[in-house]
Amino acid sequence: CNHEVQFPSCKLLYMKRKVTFMDINQLRQLEALAQHGTMSAAANACNLSQSAFSRSIQRLESELGAQLFDRQKNSVHLNETGRAAVAHARSVLREIQLLQDAVDEAQRRARTLRVGTCAPAPLWNLTARIVERFPSDVFNSEMLGEEEIERRVLDGSIDFGISQKPFLLPVIANARLMTETLSIAVPANHPLAGHPYVTFEDIDGVDFLLLEDIGIWHDMHKRLMPHSHFVIQKDREVFTQLAEAGTMPVFVTDIPMQRGLLPDRVRIPIDHPAATKTFYLLVREDAAPRVREIFDWIAQT
Repeated sequence: CNHEVQFPSCKLLYMKRKVTFMDINQLRQLEALAQHGTMSAAANACNLSQSAFSRSIQRLESELGAQLFDRQKNSVHLNETGRAAVAHARSVLREIQLLQDAVDEAQRRARTLRVGTCAPAPLWNLTARIVERFPSDVFNSEMLGEEEIERRVLDGSIDFGISQKPFLLPVIANARLMTETLSIAVPANHPLAGHPYVTFEDIDGVDFLLLEDIGIWHDMHKRLMPHSHFVIQKDREVFTQLAEAGTMPVFVTDIPMQRGLLPDRVRIPIDHPAATKTFYLLVREDAAPRVREIFDWIAQT
């Protein structure tokens, strides 16, 4: 195989054999030895015994065909060849990390479901159901207007849309997601506490503590209660604390995850068609297989 002109494949075979057995762990071990300075410290960092670590470094030197360290009785030091090897090893390890990061990011994007919703409760409902069945999926959600939801489902910039009406186009699939009914919750000594139900006319002019990010419900309150003043709270946890400790009425929903909240308050149903809304899940008919799998499961349950 020394006759490269007559046997050109021999040189390639020799080169392949020379690097075949070098692996990433050996590069990490070389970098660890350069960083920690002693066999024992580097072996500990790599979770190896000192003898196993030493044998691995010796194999690396043999595979590279070069001595990388000047060895003395109780220490080893990188020589010039070793320093060059460490520099290239670090470069390779950086590239490997970039590769891993790119793969991780691609997997994260593949598992991320983009959702546009017109109200928070159906998003909670969808999230709870999907997490139970598909726990590895991740949500990226936005509160959007109805027209924006339809537009973005149609152009594919979101995977799921949650709307209060079906989107009647042949390219869009619709499934009923849930129905939500609104009530008010007042302290036991509030003037409304004895009412079996209230209308929006009854509560128009009453001041309410209101959570900001509630989508279509926010516009409905303003439209049907033009004489009321709303104290808006952005943070949900702070809103709950204020509702528990304060005296202002609040709106509550009948969804299961909310039923145990504010146990000391009296809940009074609102007698009005607008207080009950049905929400629909929208996807493109040609959505990605993962999205269609989830949609079909939701539609059947």
